[in-house]
Amino acid sequence: MLEIPESHTISAQLNHTVQGKTIQTVYANSSPHGFAFYFGDPNRYPSLLTGRSIDGAKAVAGMVEIAAGEMRVVLSDGANLRYLAPGAPRPPKHQLYLEFEDQSALVCTIQMYAGLWAFEEGENRNPYYLAAQGKPSPLSSAFDAAYFARLLGSVKPALAVKPFLATEQRIPGLGNGVLQDILFNARINPKTTLDALSDVEKEALLYSIKQTLAEMTAQGGRDTEKDLFGRSGGYATLLSNKTLKWPCPVCGGSIVKQAYLGGSVYYCPTCQPVKKGVQRAA
Repeated sequence: MLEIPESHTISAQLNHTVQGKTIQTVYANSSPHGFAFYFGDPNRYPSLLTGRSIDGAKAVAGMVEIAAGEMRVVLSDGANLRYLAPGAPRPPKHQLYLEFEDQSALVCTIQMYAGLWAFEEGENRNPYYLAAQGKPSPLSSAFDAAYFARLLGSVKPALAVKPFLATEQRIPGLGNGVLQDILFNARINPKTTLDALSDVEKEALLYSIKQTLAEMTAQGGRDTEKDLFGRSGGYATLLSNKTLKWPCPVCGGSIVKQAYLGGSVYYCPTCQPVKKGVQRAA
């Protein structure tokens, strides 16, 4: 799934591969998918995009935005985007296909669900897109201690750390995937409540958010995800389905995998003990 490290990686790769190329052929929804979400009628995408030149791409939180004149193509969450060189075989099924004049192409398929939006700049008022545009990225200097303190103060103290970080678009692009290593590096359990965190732990959490995401991005995304060319990212995840069979890299204990709030969480019970606020712990 696209999260901050992958959106930055793929956007940079797009700027090296398709920037300046002109779109010659467009197919949208040729292989219907129940959880492929288009902006308006996908049958209009050819008229919106054909003949447009790619100006560039950028990461918008966990989304990839491609600019083509006044038109925008935005891919979110579970969009699997691949670059195909001229002459490379084309997959038989796809949810969005853009072919360029040199016969290279971008092909997008869906993993679980995704937005595949083509629209004129300023036209898309989707709240997730607007939040991704409007809130500071953890990779930026604007995401500082003062901003993080305001985030903490905007929610109920009894809220657990996982939903605080990864729901309600409080930090767009930070999802359940990157959450695991962020919390492990901070030595905080995903079920720990915010009012159980000391000031030192809150500082450690902020530092881990920024540092872990920066490392993931610098190394081309996580090894659990694919880049524009179908290659695994260079960041070796500490806690993920790939590492579940291995002992904790710090204490050597067993890693736990549990279903929690609509997704799986991974943690070391020794290094990341669950903490509850005083009233709930009594």
